[in-house]
Amino acid sequence: MTGTEDLRLLAALHAERGIVSVVGAGGKKTTLYHLLAIHPGRAAVSASTFTYLFPKSLPAETHVADAVALRRDVAASGARKFAFACPSPKRGRLAGLDTADLLAIHRQARLDVTLLKSDGARARWIKAPAAHEPRIPDCADAVILVLSVAAIGNPLDERIAHRPEQVSAVTGLAAGETVRPQDLATLFSHPQGLLKGVGERPVVPLLHMVDDPEREYWAREVARETLAREPRFPHVVLTSARRDPYLVAIVDRSSNR
Repeated sequence: MTGTEDLRLLAALHAERGIVSVVGAGGKKTTLYHLLAIHPGRAAVSASTFTYLFPKSLPAETHVADAVALRRDVAASGARKFAFACPSPKRGRLAGLDTADLLAIHRQARLDVTLLKSDGARARWIKAPAAHEPRIPDCADAVILVLSVAAIGNPLDERIAHRPEQVSAVTGLAAGETVRPQDLATLFSHPQGLLKGVGERPVVPLLHMVDDPEREYWAREVARETLAREPRFPHVVLTSARRDPYLVAIVDRSSNR
């Protein structure tokens, strides 16, 4: 059953309805699957770029087929939760769908929300997009930007960053230098950071892995700096898969805590 905190999280991320792209690093899949699980309506996860195989533990009816079959099969199903994508020649991967097919499936299946993985990060904690990223489809109604607060205090290298050279180009941080709260704020707010390709859609930053009081302290510092830099952000959402509740905080401009 969806509780008050779940509904608050969905509302804060503009994930109650429509097509929502999720980009960034350090918690995309966790965010996608958690939002799918807590949504009270008819919901789906999919992708607009390559993605990994859906886990067998995912509480959703899984469809992997070409776009024509997906349009037919998802719409015909009586399930409430779905995961769908196209086959890929890459081992262990699935292919995403284009705007026309995503929109058709969303409408024909009468989905309340379709949640999309729209870039890659190879399980790293931070990233900045490459030239071909992100792949936010034209039909997307909102975008969630994800980074992990766990990156703070670590040296910038390939262990924590996807394409660390891109992170350096956006933040000015040299390889091997320690990642600071202001670097995550820059990745959120820079036009060549996670805001790239977002357009005029509603967009919300999310900091994941806020697993203990120390990380929460740094996450709130990142949130305040991010909001000071970019007026279009209504707030910053803090989450943790290891704490209860999953939603740690929603930091807005009036937050003094």
